[in-house]
Amino acid sequence: MTQPLALVVYERLLPGTQLVNRLQDLNYRVLAVTDPESLSECARQEKPMLVLADLVATGKSVCEAIGRLRGAPETQHIPIVAFGPDQPLELQEQARAAGASLVVSESAILNHLPQFLDQALHLE
Repeated sequence: MTQPLALVVYERLLPGTQLVNRLQDLNYRVLAVTDPESLSECARQEKPMLVLADLVATGKSVCEAIGRLRGAPETQHIPIVAFGPDQPLELQEQARAAGASLVVSESAILNHLPQFLDQALHLE
């Protein structure tokens, strides 16, 4: 059985590595992307089932990368779960405006990851 691929964009070790480990526990293959500028090309080459993106460390550049994924015909279908702190709301709004399928708090992402994955995969 083939494991679905998830791309995880993060710079901060926590919650990034915890999220990678949790996805692997859920039988996902995981590819970490530490440079948001390379996300579009990586998504085109690797063809992931979904993308999870940490908004905090890279902020605007992650939102720009989400926008590039949504703007490209070969990647616009990929569900994107963005996560970050509850405050400031500005980052969450930027992620939604850029095209994130789902925006959640980093405090909830690990505890409710299976539900968020189901929700993001069913949104598309």
